[in-house]
Amino acid sequence: MPKPPPGASAPIVILTDFGYRDHYVGVMKGVIASICPQARIIDLVHGIPPQQVLAGALALRECVGFFPRDSIFLAVVDPGVGTDRKAIAVETRDGLRLVGPDNGLLWLAAERAEIKTIVELRSARYRLPKVSASFHGRDIFAPAAAWLGRGVPMNQLGPPLKAMIRIDPGARLVERPNQLEGEVIYIDGFGNLITNINRRSFERFARQFPQCRLSIRMERRAPLFVHRTYAEAPPGAPLAMFGSFDLLEIAVRDGNAASHFQAKQGSPVLVRMAASKATSH
Repeated sequence: MPKPPPGASAPIVILTDFGYRDHYVGVMKGVIASICPQARIIDLVHGIPPQQVLAGALALRECVGFFPRDSIFLAVVDPGVGTDRKAIAVETRDGLRLVGPDNGLLWLAAERAEIKTIVELRSARYRLPKVSASFHGRDIFAPAAAWLGRGVPMNQLGPPLKAMIRIDPGARLVERPNQLEGEVIYIDGFGNLITNINRRSFERFARQFPQCRLSIRMERRAPLFVHRTYAEAPPGAPLAMFGSFDLLEIAVRDGNAASHFQAKQGSPVLVRMAASKATSH
């Protein structure tokens, strides 16, 4: 995305698993407004499933490329809050800043945009005077994002780090001679099941069976086949496709695949060579 015109304040984009019931997101915005009144605050999402760091990391990765290049992403999915996990800020080579816990949440977005600088948020000057053991989003991360919005350089927020915690969606993808063994890693609000089976692995596996169609199975259900769009399947029918994440996902046309398959994060998904008489369901 292009840079904003001169004089425009960098947007602060917030992603959390805090939900919409409590005051947590609102008070983070209050902290930002107190430090950086001119900040343009954008709510990315607050419905990340609680404590699901990988889900937050995937959502963040899919979004950073669609915002101005000087944007500040404030991300909090932090099951380790209050422990010795680090609080960090990351700057990428094209000017994006990411603020959040060092638990893998920022890794996928930072890696895609190419990391320039990582700092640990240690400076007392750029956090609230009293830091709770359970709400670093308010006390550490929101102030850091706001001070960045005010123009404070990254290196003033704390000492540099050489590395950050990594997270790999494909770590549990197993490629065997006769099948791919993946799993559900994210379930969106429509109940679509996003898996850790990426297009490259799928196509590499498919090249082993050039004359055969591949089928996708969940548990002991009937085989599914890859479609280009949801609408190619009959209403109410399950299907597989590569969606906006560019990962294999399982859906039900006009329905909810999570309910249909009684699936959850970690549910196994297999890709196999289809039997010759298999039909689409």
